[in-house]
Amino acid sequence: MLKAISFDLWDTLVVDDSDELVRAERGLRSKHDERRWLVWQAAQTCREISLADVSAAVDAVEAEFRRVWHEEHINWPCRERLERMMAALNLRPQSDVFEHLLTETAHMEVRIPPRLIEGCEAALEALCQDYRLGITSDAIVTPGLQLREIMKNHGIFRHFSHFSFSDEVGHSKPHRSMFEATAAGLGVALSEMVHIGDREHNDVLGPKTLGMKSIMFAASRTTDREGSTAEAICDHFRDLPGLIKALG
Repeated sequence: MLKAISFDLWDTLVVDDSDELVRAERGLRSKHDERRWLVWQAAQTCREISLADVSAAVDAVEAEFRRVWHEEHINWPCRERLERMMAALNLRPQSDVFEHLLTETAHMEVRIPPRLIEGCEAALEALCQDYRLGITSDAIVTPGLQLREIMKNHGIFRHFSHFSFSDEVGHSKPHRSMFEATAAGLGVALSEMVHIGDREHNDVLGPKTLGMKSIMFAASRTTDREGSTAEAICDHFRDLPGLIKALG
């Protein structure tokens, strides 16, 4: 019998990169460019250096981040990621400069947040009456602490009893420790929890290896919808309560 529901965050509760349109409308740099600009500003407090040289170093660190993420299922926390960028540049900015860089990077998606997926709030309100809800999500750039802020600002944080973010757990999905942390936090067995997310490899195959059920969520990102091996496919939040009930 299902007692708990685990949710991915990106493209399951909020639309990934939907904040980019808002940034463009306000005449702001994209997140990609803003992050490099922030590192450049910090680097310039150490010595004269071009934005191009900083961007090249950042790109190299980002490539290694993606390799470790996909091959070793580890997301470097935001602080470590920025430290690696400075190390690649052979620079050590003053602590106050680095902390400013960290704060600006960590809060970028808090200040201009991704939008909530239509129907999310109503579905969570209904589901939390019968199930314990938790988050099992990778924290790619924005730390888990700030992802909680985004959820609070959207009014959905209150529905959840536990949060497993990859920068806090130490691994990223589909590593078993992510799902085990959520199950333990919600006080249920893995078999009593269904996971909902948009990526076949992370959100369907990961849970499946642990004996869990999963639902492919395709209301925002549809890339993995076709041919998904999930127990169910959800195209709109209004259908989610019924799909979960049907799974037991």
